[in-house]
Amino acid sequence: MATLRRVHSMTAFARIEEAASWGTLHVEIRSVNQRYLEPHFRLHESLRDLEPILRETLRTRLARGKVECSIRFESSETVQAPTVNTARLAAISDALTTIQQHVPSAVPPTTLELLNQPGVMETQHLDQSAIKAAAKTLFEQALEELIDARAREGDKLAEMISTRLAAVSEQVATVKRLLPQLLERQRAQLLERLEIAKTELDPQRLEAELVLVAQKADVDEELDRLTAHVEEVSRQLTQSGPKGRRLDFLMQELNREANTLSSKSIVSESTRCAVELKVLIEQMREQIQNIE
Repeated sequence: MATLRRVHSMTAFARIEEAASWGTLHVEIRSVNQRYLEPHFRLHESLRDLEPILRETLRTRLARGKVECSIRFESSETVQAPTVNTARLAAISDALTTIQQHVPSAVPPTTLELLNQPGVMETQHLDQSAIKAAAKTLFEQALEELIDARAREGDKLAEMISTRLAAVSEQVATVKRLLPQLLERQRAQLLERLEIAKTELDPQRLEAELVLVAQKADVDEELDRLTAHVEEVSRQLTQSGPKGRRLDFLMQELNREANTLSSKSIVSESTRCAVELKVLIEQMREQIQNIE
């Protein structure tokens, strides 16, 4: 089972948030199947310059999938409350005292006028560098969770595909076991039709016709290629890295051999096996569409 963990689905979701003195960050990443890597970002206005960095981080960790990334920022109201610059206020007070000593008739300013003096009231600015650093770290954590979720989903897909591969092998074994009987039955059916039609053929010509028909109905090569493709699919499931495109190609090859087997079927037993093969291959193909 451990080797199957290397299969990653393209369908997953991750959400993570962090609260700090400057506010709260919410990060969401969701992905669905896509032929190529197609990232989309929705970032808070103050975090938009992070997009190139986040995009590159995403590109180094994922190979395929339509990925939607959202980062919302809610600032804390408390950090936006203005504060009094006591040093500036003391300097103004000293200046007013000096003025009062030299100009006793001068009218002292009101409290509101003092507060309106440049530098007396300060708005506490958010530490943008800290917020951006936190957003980047949180994005990387969410991306890690997304990858873990894709791996867990990949486990399930690999198990289902392996189960169907075993069923394909059973169908191939069934046709191989029945093949000598099927060819002999075909020969008997042909002779019976000729007898009913009372067609007289030269014995050598008849034998040549029987050999030709037998060659057309011989599916040994198709069965061997089906077996080889099944083995390759199983091997790909244990390989590291993206493998969805390779598996999709192998499904096409499996389907090609199943169609040939179906076209060569001359009795109901082999026809049923060919139909079952195509059903199993289509089921695997649908599951493989979600594999990275």
